[in-house]
Amino acid sequence: MNWKNKKVLVTGADGFIGSHLTERLVELGVKVRALVYYNSFNSWGWLDSFPKETLNKIEIIQGDIRDIYNLRSVMKNVDIVFHLAALIAIPYSYISPVSYIKTNIEGTLNVLQVATDLKLEKVIHTSTSETYGTAQYIPIDENHPLQGQSPYSASKIGADMIAESFYCAFNLPVVTARPFNTYGPRQSARAVIPTIVSQIISNSSVRLGSLNPTRDFVYVKDTVEGLIAVAQSDTSVGEVINIGTGVETSIGDLFKKIKVILGKDVKVTFDEERVRPEKSEVLRLCASTEKAKRLLNFQTKYTLEEGLKETIDWIKKHLEIFKADVYNL
Repeated sequence: MNWKNKKVLVTGADGFIGSHLTERLVELGVKVRALVYYNSFNSWGWLDSFPKETLNKIEIIQGDIRDIYNLRSVMKNVDIVFHLAALIAIPYSYISPVSYIKTNIEGTLNVLQVATDLKLEKVIHTSTSETYGTAQYIPIDENHPLQGQSPYSASKIGADMIAESFYCAFNLPVVTARPFNTYGPRQSARAVIPTIVSQIISNSSVRLGSLNPTRDFVYVKDTVEGLIAVAQSDTSVGEVINIGTGVETSIGDLFKKIKVILGKDVKVTFDEERVRPEKSEVLRLCASTEKAKRLLNFQTKYTLEEGLKETIDWIKKHLEIFKADVYNL
């Protein structure tokens, strides 16, 4: 694919993964239109941290995927859409499930409907490994049953099924990319790695919930390259494709790795507030990477240790944005 001839829209470009994807697309010479969530502060999220020469190459539009009329103008004259805009915090989905339905399901429906009407070349719909729930077998391939163990995961399952329906019913060229637990610079303190790192640096002990659950941690640069590989592949249309490493790490072992890198001997204090409801906790996640290798010729490059070092260096430089003493939903 010749990216320099493409006009690409990234929804959720102001967020963690979206900002990294936007940055990478600019490096590839793509004409990028970035949809950021409207707010009265005129904040563009992480795009505000970009150097001016990068920002000058991006068309930034404020809007809301829940408004289909707004989306019709935003998506005009676009070839490809990377759809990342979503509510993603699992704990907050227990408090406000309706907002997840409206954003993640209805918002995705709007993107797919407009893409169908405008006959776009391709839509990359971004899912999550949380749709699988606790692994029934390891590694988790794309045929694994889906389990709505939280309102968040249920909303993403709904979005994924709507994407599938638009492929089947309207022949929309859509593919569902399913990243596992992405981490890296710009990730908020609601996620486990920034939570552990910021607490170790700032405090004499670290408050965590369950230490036994395992996750497949993917460095954000690998996730971005996976999304781009999905977009470039002619064989990906209509498919669901995992983006993962195939390695599972428990939260307890993750804590130990970070503690070694930081060279700080701290203890863990159990915090009941950080524990999910018993039947909602996802106990194991580990991706099968076979399909991504076969269809996309893609596999991740960063080891967990390499990604953690880059992430820790970034958090050290931006520690003031993390509230290490507060549980971030």
